Amino acid sequence: MKKLLIGAISMLIVLVSCRDRSASPQTYSEWSNYAGSKDGIRYSSIDQITIENVSKLEVAWTYSSSDKDPDNRSQNQCNPIVVDGILYGTTPRLKLFALDAASGKLKWSFDPAEADTSARHDKYAFFKVSRGVMYWQDENGKDKRILYSAGAKTYAISITNGKPVTSFGKGGYIDLAENLDRESGTFNSFISATSPGIIYKDLFIVGHRVAESTDAAPGHIRAYDVRTGERKWIFHTIPQPGEKGYETWDDKEAWKKFGGANNWAGMSLDEKRGIVYVPTGSIGGDFYGGIRKGQNLFANSLIALDAATGKYIWHYQVVHHDLWDRDLPANPNLVTLTKDGKQIDAVAQITKHGYIFLFDRENGEPLFPIEEKRFPVSDLAGEEAWPTQPIPTLPEPFARQKFGVDDLSNVDPAMRDYLKEKFSQIKYGEMFTPPSKEGVWIFPGFDGGGEWGGASVDPETGIMYVNCTELPWSLTMIDIPKNGDDHSLKGMGQVQYGKYCIACHGANLKGNGSSFPSLIRLNKKYKSEQAWKIIENGKNMMPAFKQIKGTDKDALLAYLLDLEDKEAGSTKSKIAKEPASDARGATSAKTVMDDVPYTMTGYNRFLDKNGYPGIIPPWGTLNAVDLNSGKLLWKVPLGEYPELKQKGIPPTGTENYGGSVVTKGGLVFIAATKDEKIRAFDKTTGKMVWEFSLPAAGYATPSIYSVSGKQYVVIACGGGKIGSKSGDSYVAFALPDE
Repeated sequence: MKKLLIGAISMLIVLVSCRDRSASPQTYSEWSNYAGSKDGIRYSSIDQITIENVSKLEVAWTYSSSDKDPDNRSQNQCNPIVVDGILYGTTPRLKLFALDAASGKLKWSFDPAEADTSARHDKYAFFKVSRGVMYWQDENGKDKRILYSAGAKTYAISITNGKPVTSFGKGGYIDLAENLDRESGTFNSFISATSPGIIYKDLFIVGHRVAESTDAAPGHIRAYDVRTGERKWIFHTIPQPGEKGYETWDDKEAWKKFGGANNWAGMSLDEKRGIVYVPTGSIGGDFYGGIRKGQNLFANSLIALDAATGKYIWHYQVVHHDLWDRDLPANPNLVTLTKDGKQIDAVAQITKHGYIFLFDRENGEPLFPIEEKRFPVSDLAGEEAWPTQPIPTLPEPFARQKFGVDDLSNVDPAMRDYLKEKFSQIKYGEMFTPPSKEGVWIFPGFDGGGEWGGASVDPETGIMYVNCTELPWSLTMIDIPKNGDDHSLKGMGQVQYGKYCIACHGANLKGNGSSFPSLIRLNKKYKSEQAWKIIENGKNMMPAFKQIKGTDKDALLAYLLDLEDKEAGSTKSKIAKEPASDARGATSAKTVMDDVPYTMTGYNRFLDKNGYPGIIPPWGTLNAVDLNSGKLLWKVPLGEYPELKQKGIPPTGTENYGGSVVTKGGLVFIAATKDEKIRAFDKTTGKMVWEFSLPAAGYATPSIYSVSGKQYVVIACGGGKIGSKSGDSYVAFALPDE
């Protein structure tokens, strides 16, 4: 009888566990969600690896997908998840795979290129970015699925065989370019879900990346039925008539014209309260807002929504009328803090400009005062910059907030005059100075400050660990080129280039270092058909430009490939399978892009002639911030340049992409650096206690998990950014067996 009773109790425990995996107390001993847990804090309670033994870490296994881009333009930013001893991740070509998490042996893989017949033969279609996947199981534990996105398509894949679940959506997938409550053809069709959504009961809630241009797709937040793929709710981030925030827009038809205000960085979930926290980016058209006057809700905001219905609860706008591409770059961290002797459930949001905004999780009230400070007005015709911006009094910023002539780099004295000359070419240096033809400094730069790697938080102490890049970028506006007297296809193509391409590749087609390649002599690298496919489908981080039609596309190709009119007109529209216009100079229908008078000259890092940042080091840092008091506890350089180290120069830090993980064992693990290393730091002091050279830069966030009592740390080594070579491997570390 006693054995039967024990057996019945054991079975009940198993059934309760299977019925609702998410309802179990949060122990942080698993890594079954992006960022480790649905509260997004990137913390592991596994403490087998400690400060005392971390130096003994060795490679446990390596898995290579062998699908990196040979031109070194592919990336892999995936933070893999582990469920029941199986690791699920993605590759540079967006293949989904399942590995034995203890050995790294492949169990199965799913290739979207084989499933998507429309793009199967386009070698560029799947060189994009996926930062992770979602896991769901039904209440009986029989139906178990991975949901992940390859571009605009989100697939439901059975974990038993790696095949699409055909009862989901359109035979196994849904298209995120559909069901946006906007008439098709009224916006740039580029949509790609780079960061995974989040599971709430039988819903998955998702955002998506859109184009940076003024005609960007809307960034509305949506929830779908996990079983069927049916859309269950939508929150319009550009409010429609009758919705909260609609009255704040000067243009009452803004919701029909503008896009963006999208969640590309991920979200976090308070399952107990049923609240999802969604950070958003800017309204499309990053640097000129003269045609979108007002605060531009709900762009650049942290939004709290009812996870079951999508209904608005509260929001806070971190940047008003954004003109500086200050998207909220990472999922927020849900934390419990002690303030004035009271425990407060809070939400912390890092920003590109190096601030941390802290709010009460339930009502959105700031935990520390936030001041609305006045900043300069715009000198561009038609622009009405918002007069104030919110600046937190605490927590203390984790990035420097000032860049002046006294801050120019001292690493190489021979570069001093060169840097002074470059610095003098930009007129303004104060944060939130509006874009100008005379130039402004963006500091921290367009890529942060904080970025998509996000922050980790120790729930036992309330201390946040956040990495940061401290590199100035310059922003200079110019008039968008007009047709003038050149009515050739190439002349028309220069106009199209000014609309869609100049911001990344520059006014002279020279590009911008390793981030944006030169387009000079593009005809030596690509044939017409290849160039058209890249424009049509995008490549790596470059969005697709399907909205460019007919003669406009002929003209752009003629300009990029230096084609004569006869050659361009006879081939390009055939490639596109679109009718070319008979009337020279005829273009596509007027769009919102035609109302924009200015564009920028490119995303320009401030570098010396040797390619080093032009500001005094450190150029990359790891920071510890006590969220209870708001005080910065320590700051250490993150990364180094070996050639500078050999000259006796102390570690300078490097640009960094990817995030950290903090553990109960007293460690902060992070890769992220340009020097292709993964490191461990003492979380109390910031002292580096371990490092290892990777096969390619780990521009991703590590995952930490345990199998059969053994702790592992795994990192995706994708490289491919800021001049780094591309990689396609995952490397897992563990302590040697006793």
